[in-house]
Amino acid sequence: MKKSLLALAVLGAFAGVASAQSSVTLYGTVDVNGRYVKNDNSSKRLSLSTDGINSSQLGFRGIEDLGGGLKAGFLLLSGVNADAGSANGKFWNRRATVSLFTNAGELRLGRDYIPTFWNRTIFDAFGTNGVGSSTNIVQVYGGTRSDNQIGYYLPGNLGGFYGQVNVAAAEGGTTADGGTAGTSPARYVGLRFGFAAGPFDVAGAYGEKRYALGGPLVTSGAGAAVNGSRAFNIAAGDKLKNWNIGGSWDFGFLKLLGYYNEDKIPNAKEKMFSLSTVIPFGQSEVHVGYDRAKIDATAAAGGDSTVDQWKATYQYNLSKRTAMYGSVSLLKNDDNTRLTIGAVPNSATAFPNFGGDSKAFEIGVRHFF
Repeated sequence: MKKSLLALAVLGAFAGVASAQSSVTLYGTVDVNGRYVKNDNSSKRLSLSTDGINSSQLGFRGIEDLGGGLKAGFLLLSGVNADAGSANGKFWNRRATVSLFTNAGELRLGRDYIPTFWNRTIFDAFGTNGVGSSTNIVQVYGGTRSDNQIGYYLPGNLGGFYGQVNVAAAEGGTTADGGTAGTSPARYVGLRFGFAAGPFDVAGAYGEKRYALGGPLVTSGAGAAVNGSRAFNIAAGDKLKNWNIGGSWDFGFLKLLGYYNEDKIPNAKEKMFSLSTVIPFGQSEVHVGYDRAKIDATAAAGGDSTVDQWKATYQYNLSKRTAMYGSVSLLKNDDNTRLTIGAVPNSATAFPNFGGDSKAFEIGVRHFF
């Protein structure tokens, strides 16, 4: 009996050491809203939607201290369709990585965000969510994530400088963009470097995909390539080149954000900029922004075009974790485009007519846990 008690005590001691050296955290976001979208020459659509100001997701992350300045960690992140209780196409669609951390930086392996995506979402007061997302007006898109990545990230003790370099293997992808927005079975190379100090932050990024096989280019914008106004096709060996630069300055009474982005494929080049601001007062925030995208394209790809978007959000923070919000957006197409706010057929009944407007608003609740 005494030996059994001693054994249990020893095991308990080892368990205590193990738990002190490693940890696993469950966390996530639930963001659900009521949405209204009305496109010119089509009926209005009322819907329950998600991701108005933040992406709904479920995550697990862990870290283990291996000693000598070496740590191991993982992160698994899944998108959640909270309006319907379903998961996205890939369960760990947002991120699935394992990492080794040293004083010289982080080595990260797995499905992850690509460098050029970060400037689009960090330097926009609306992120890449909701009716105010700047991706609403994008038709050529460098991507959000890539499978099969190897990434190196600079350590966080470089006096404000930060950066990353990422490469990914195509592994025999069968279409230009996998048939799913944000999934890129192509050979990928990208990097991002920046500097942040006090209220100031600026970063530049570059990425390049080379497709082994041809097919339609699938963008992550709500209009995507299916809006009938574009015929962006990728041939075997073609490249999509993307670069951007963005920055922000927090003055205290308001924060200014903006970025400039270019995406180039053989038959089109898209130039885009976004300007926005966050004005805090008390428990409230007002977000206001403007986006503009201009495409120079061949006649076969639909010709040149320009799309504009105006957007605004009022957010009331009930606590550090919970907020209520209301957002509005107006998207104006030119004669060669018919983009929409929100996807067809879920958020919108149909694409607007060429040159038509897309109008939307949403009211929702967001909770972190």
